[in-house]
Amino acid sequence: MAQAQFPAQGRLTKKFTDIGPYFRIGQSDEQKFFFDCLAVCVKINAEPELREFYGWWLELTKTETGFTYHYHYGFYDVAGHWQEQAIPKPHQAEVTRSLQVFFDKVSELVETTFELDLQPSSSLDRNLILTAA
Repeated sequence: MAQAQFPAQGRLTKKFTDIGPYFRIGQSDEQKFFFDCLAVCVKINAEPELREFYGWWLELTKTETGFTYHYHYGFYDVAGHWQEQAIPKPHQAEVTRSLQVFFDKVSELVETTFELDLQPSSSLDRNLILTAA
């Protein structure tokens, strides 16, 4: 199997940045790309610097033919750290919707624009595999 032709790192970075507020360049490198979404504010009346969120984070990891993805749902605390945990039922739909919107965008970019494969990580639970709409 031939190795895929990846766009230059600068182009990858620009295109990932263009798809929305999700890409975190400081938490990414040449092999892994980190994305997250603060989907639901826990206490909307808290001062902005004290707000915490429910959401998700996802990593794309380069492979020979494209990327694998792995994601988690969780809680983003006031210190700026993600903690994996179940999303409370009243917020599950919004958090899941925001992940699906992102996944549709990143799938289109990777599979159509870059013409690379996008597969779930082998460590991702089969029940959590995403598909583009």
